[in-house]
Amino acid sequence: MNDRPAGSGWTFLTNHARVLVQIARDPGIRVRDIATRCLLTERAVQRIIVDLEQAGYLTHERRGRANHYQVIAGKQLRHPADAGPTLAELLAVLLR
Repeated sequence: MNDRPAGSGWTFLTNHARVLVQIARDPGIRVRDIATRCLLTERAVQRIIVDLEQAGYLTHERRGRANHYQVIAGKQLRHPADAGPTLAELLAVLLR
C-alpha cells in the first residue's frame, strides 16, 4: 500500500505545457502573470520560454515594453512516443 498523500510527487502536465497553455490563451501575457498562474518563479518561466523558443514551439516580438508571443501551431510534439499530433491538436484539448 502507498502511504503518500494522493496527488503528491507527480503531475500529468509539465511546467513547459502549463506555460505554453497560458501563452496560447493570451499571447500578450506577462511573465509575471504566467508565473502566478502556473505557481512558478518568474525566472523559471523565463527559462521555459527560452526552451520553447529554442525548440521551435514559440516565437516572440517586442511591442513597446511588452512581448507578444506566437505559438507555432503546426510543430510536431517533441518526444518520439508523442509523435503524430501537432501542438495545435494538443492545445485544442488543453484549452477547452
